[in-house]
Order: sequence, then C-alpha cells, then structure tokens
Amino acid sequence: MTQTTNRPVGDLRRGLRAPLIIQKIHLHGERPTIFGYSKNISRSGMFIATTNPIEPGQRIELEFQLPAPLTGSVRCLCEVVWKRPFGSHLPFEAGMGMKFINMPEEISDQLDSWVRDQN
Repeated sequence: MTQTTNRPVGDLRRGLRAPLIIQKIHLHGERPTIFGYSKNISRSGMFIATTNPIEPGQRIELEFQLPAPLTGSVRCLCEVVWKRPFGSHLPFEAGMGMKFINMPEEISDQLDSWVRDQN
C-alpha cells in the first residue's frame, strides 16, 4: 500500500555557470554590508555563499545582477530561511538560503523562464 503526501513542489533551481556577485546587502543593525556570491537561483530565492552568514529570520535588502542573457539588476527584500556556518557540513560551502519577499513578478517570471531554458 502506498501513501501519497501533499508535499509542496519546490521551484526549479539552476546552478549558475558563473556566480553572481552580490553587489549590495543593506542590513538594519550593526553590520551594514556583507560580501557574498550566489551559486544558484530560482524565482523564489537563492543561495548566497559567504563565510559569515546571517541568522535565519533576519530580513535584508539585496541587490544583484540578473544572470546572462537577462540584463539589468534587481533590488528586493529577502529573508534568511537557513544558514550553513563556516566549517560545518563539509564539503558544502558556508552560506545562507534566501527567500525573495518582494521580488517584482516580472523579474520572477524572467528567472523562471531562464531556469527552464537552461535545462
């Protein structure tokens, strides 16, 4: 007997050929910026590799270039949904999973199309 579950279907993600450099991250608090880069992206979020990830639940303003051949940059509010501290979970990189909060729908649709075109 098999049991079916109603698990949510995750967005398709695509590993990037060249990492996206995170241009600006604006935090409200002690640390005004953080350095990182993204290695995968979807319409709902991205992974940012960084040696000093932010705590889950914190929200930040993020600005980054869209992956080629898309053009331009986007700025949106994001929430940290998980983090992987430096030195843990080897061989994986330290970083954090970000959920886009107010990504413009047009950009979300472009990212979704871009991911599907890469497969």
